Amino acid sequence: MRLKQLKIENFRCYKNEVVVDLDDLVVLVGRNDAGKSSLFDALDVFFENKSAPDGDDVSVHSENNLVSITCVFENVPSPIIIDTQYSTDLGSEYLLNNEGDLEITKVYDCGLARPKIKAVYAQAVHPSEPQYNDLISLNNSNLKQRARTLGVELTEVNQSVNAELRRAIWSHADDLKPGYQAIELKGDGDKIWNQLKKSLPVFALFKSDRPSTDQDAEAQDPMKGAVKEAIRAQRIRLDEITQQVTSEVQEIANRTVEKIKEMNPALANQLTPRVAHKNWDTLFSVNLTGDEDIPINKRGSGTRRLVLLNFFRAKAEREAESSDIGLIYAIEEPETSQHPHNQILLVRAFQELVEREECQIFVSTHTPVLARRFNNESLRLVTSTGEGPLIRYGSDEDTISAIVKSLGVLPDHNIKVFWGVEGKNDIQFLRTISSMLHNANENVPDLSQEEDMGHLVFIPLGGSNIDLWVSRLEEFNRPEFYLMDRDFPPPQPPKYHQFATQIEGRVNCMQWTTKRKELENYIHPNVIRNKIPNYNGNGEPFEDVPMLFAQAVHELSESEQSWSEVMADAQKLGKKLSAAKRRLNNEIVADMTPSLLHQIDSENEINTWLQEIGSAINS
Repeated sequence: MRLKQLKIENFRCYKNEVVVDLDDLVVLVGRNDAGKSSLFDALDVFFENKSAPDGDDVSVHSENNLVSITCVFENVPSPIIIDTQYSTDLGSEYLLNNEGDLEITKVYDCGLARPKIKAVYAQAVHPSEPQYNDLISLNNSNLKQRARTLGVELTEVNQSVNAELRRAIWSHADDLKPGYQAIELKGDGDKIWNQLKKSLPVFALFKSDRPSTDQDAEAQDPMKGAVKEAIRAQRIRLDEITQQVTSEVQEIANRTVEKIKEMNPALANQLTPRVAHKNWDTLFSVNLTGDEDIPINKRGSGTRRLVLLNFFRAKAEREAESSDIGLIYAIEEPETSQHPHNQILLVRAFQELVEREECQIFVSTHTPVLARRFNNESLRLVTSTGEGPLIRYGSDEDTISAIVKSLGVLPDHNIKVFWGVEGKNDIQFLRTISSMLHNANENVPDLSQEEDMGHLVFIPLGGSNIDLWVSRLEEFNRPEFYLMDRDFPPPQPPKYHQFATQIEGRVNCMQWTTKRKELENYIHPNVIRNKIPNYNGNGEPFEDVPMLFAQAVHELSESEQSWSEVMADAQKLGKKLSAAKRRLNNEIVADMTPSLLHQIDSENEINTWLQEIGSAINS
């Protein structure tokens, strides 16, 4: 599941309900005390890393002590288990909202000495007809009684499965009168909520003001997130173990009480056997040591925080094609104690991570260096008003203007070249290939180094960021280069032929179209086969390298699903192709050599592009 929206009310500075739309990557900017941290803390409470808000978390302007936090999730799995081991879907259970999303509201009573959760609601289009509007809260015996009262035929219904009983009862009604309403998940509904929680994303919050030791904050918390992810991946097996151990221990405890009863009945009557167990993730801890076993918490603050940076880089490189675990990382001011070079690497790591369908990254920042490297659509400006915080979106040009003013973003006059490419994978390919050729003393620039020095700005076509908004390319009077995939073999025109023609007419612009299908076709097939032996590509200019690679990886995985079945599932195929492109352009291309590149790129296209870029940078 993916977190789509956050709604909070009466929490700290958010007295009135505020709705925040969320994407895979969200960057919160704004002045101190504008309300950025409160959004992250509200999520931390919702996902139960913190049991409840504190009494002081209630808005000071409020007339009551109830705090409301709502999370809206899309991409809800179907089927899903909400009644013991039996699967159903939330649409059939009338637990989805108007847009087909799972919308859960938690209400907390902060007027108590120890604040706690008061109720959990599903905001859903649900039956309102009496006798049919409370089925979610009924247990098995009550559902069967309701069916008898209403005269529902249950002969062909598995009466041990609550979902089937509810479906049969709802089907019996002439008109359920469905309407958008809050369904309290109480009674048996509470069991449903406990099952739903197992499918929610794992949420990890990294506060900017925590100490950076190997047992706290940036060092330990991401490792705890990794432990939680691994535990949840094995949750079915671990649940079975927990149930088995609980059952056996409960039996021994019951027998012990029975034996005590033989000797002291009065004492036995005071004893009630109860078996409790801890969460599995509390059984594991991770310690990090440096050179000569020096603990990481004895190193400099910048080094300690690099633990966080490299955790994300490692996560970004990890293949997770088959993972169904959602991950949300919220990071306050990740630039803290980091050199600008490391800040750039951190942004790249975030961008690579969110390409996983199951991962979302939320960050807050005050630093122009960090904010200007994200697409405008990722930015959220949080500003204080007399009515409480206001959330503004980077998709609006007026908002970008306000962000630029707030952060003090200025045009970067070190920029010498803009290079437009089709996407992030192309950028990574060009970075890696240029570094390889540069290190082999070929007369080409190392694009990663040029980026770090601010000489080169890549432009993912179709996206935009603050740099481009501030610079207004034509006004910047810098050379512009554009590289586009051909996609179609001759004699068909290239896919972006019309756009290329328009660019040619502009001053200070140059465009190239690949002579092969796309950049992945410049990776030598032998390099791919060194990693994936069953890869069937042979280096033809217009073969579909990502598709062939994805098929080979799938067949090596020994999945029970055939490749033809994957091809018939558009969503699964898209996921595998996306993973294939990431791996080809990050891992596989790194094994290329100048000799192999010259073999497959006999016309030296790549060298020509890079030399032109180098000349523009050095001119």
